[in-house]
Amino acid sequence: MRNGAPKDPESFHLEDFIPYRLAVLAKAVSTAFAKTYAERFGITIPQWRVMSAIGRAPNCSASSIVEHTALDKVQVSRAVAGLIDIGHVERRADEKDRRNSVLNFTKQGLDIYEQIVPAGRAFEERLMSVMSSADIDELDHLIDKLMSQVKEL
Repeated sequence: MRNGAPKDPESFHLEDFIPYRLAVLAKAVSTAFAKTYAERFGITIPQWRVMSAIGRAPNCSASSIVEHTALDKVQVSRAVAGLIDIGHVERRADEKDRRNSVLNFTKQGLDIYEQIVPAGRAFEERLMSVMSSADIDELDHLIDKLMSQVKEL
């Protein structure tokens, strides 16, 4: 190597590297879907993921949200704080363990969630419209295989 450059720079192209392509695709899909709710409801991608987790399991903790959203603790904390500030989410002490708190929608937050979910389903349908049912089944299978492999690495 000379000056820190690889011997054969042509041997690696980032745009062909599958992990990079998956990351770019995930970001592009997330950003495209964000247009559905960001302008209309004024929430961010992390805030939407938190709302989705609460919709999946009301009375959830921030820790459980971290497990189900691909967000880290800081992102969840900031998203929750923002959702509380704008009146979409409320935090209260967990009745089973007062040391913990649980998160739920406010009436306003639930109303917004119930509007975003159908929009999300419609977005997914438009996104996947370029694929056949067999393609979608195969994609689901391949994603599951990759997730299993990532857990092994």
